Amino acid sequence: MILPGKTIGMLGGGQLGRMTAQAARSLGYNFVVFEPSPNCPASQVADQQITADYTDIDALLSLGKASDVISYEFENVSTDALDKLAEVVPLYPNTKALHICQNREREKAFLKENDFPHAPFEIVNDPESLSKALKTIGAPCVLKTASFGYDGKGQQKIDSLDADVNAIWKAFDGKRAVLEGWIEFDIEVSVMVSVGSNGESKIFPVSENIHTNHILDLSIVPARIDKEIRSRAESLACEVAQKLGIIGLLGVELFVLKNGEIVINELAPRPHNSGHYTLDGCATNQFEQFVRAICGLPLGSTELIEPIVMVNILGDSWENGDPNFAAILEHPKAKLHLYGKSGPQKGRKMGHFTVSGKTVEEAFEGARYLKNAL
Repeated sequence: MILPGKTIGMLGGGQLGRMTAQAARSLGYNFVVFEPSPNCPASQVADQQITADYTDIDALLSLGKASDVISYEFENVSTDALDKLAEVVPLYPNTKALHICQNREREKAFLKENDFPHAPFEIVNDPESLSKALKTIGAPCVLKTASFGYDGKGQQKIDSLDADVNAIWKAFDGKRAVLEGWIEFDIEVSVMVSVGSNGESKIFPVSENIHTNHILDLSIVPARIDKEIRSRAESLACEVAQKLGIIGLLGVELFVLKNGEIVINELAPRPHNSGHYTLDGCATNQFEQFVRAICGLPLGSTELIEPIVMVNILGDSWENGDPNFAAILEHPKAKLHLYGKSGPQKGRKMGHFTVSGKTVEEAFEGARYLKNAL
């Protein structure tokens, strides 16, 4: 058990690191962030920022020396470097989970090997293998880079078996990729599972997610699904967390098909955008739970206080001047969270807001109204 007063180190200084730091400081922990970009969002609430590249072993070891436990807020970190860091200080979740989840090829292989439901896929590494895989998977389908893809980046839908595979592959710049069968889903949901070092686990309420241009737009909680589907989604997420040996948090994104079947889309061994609603909607939010889990503290209650909807605020909201934040702040059941980022850009997550209500419908209508007002 790593008690308050000790120091948590975080690899990555974006909004997830920032909100984890805020939760850690509320519990009395010190916080050090490791991030190549100066004045990152997390550094604004941390005790210290180590500004260095993620491949800088000496700098990483200095983070280890400054910390009593370390975690990460995103997956694009070398597991070889983290293995060396883990020799110096406890690191959660383990590098095995990171190694699997940071690469779509390994993630899909993990799902297949463990008989978890997933989309059909083939691995491709040149135009010839893409052409062959296209005949196997069929169209429509989606081509995804094996590494470094998020928020729709590194993805391309293929609508026809006659598509120009050479042109498609050139656009991918010769990167190894995964060709996935297109899933016609009825609804997308996600489950956040928290697991402590003593094996204790707790599940946050299932979130229903609506994406726009491949970026999460709205999270609706509780998800508008029946109890049987909810139970299967929760059980599946717990099984995945157990197989990965997670200590910390695991976000599991799932597709619910029209026939009621569930297919796993992606995994994230960290706090997740679809869990931001917990800041205002649950007895314990995902960031405090993350800190509790990696520090060996008892996990908190994940009870939903009231139906709630989370809305992402993207850089697009600044296109016609400053957004109308006053509309959100005037709403009696809305909460605004901004991430301290400079230079709003189209598609960049700058913050989010939540709206609660007595019913899901009430919260959803409030969220839609404020999204338009923003």
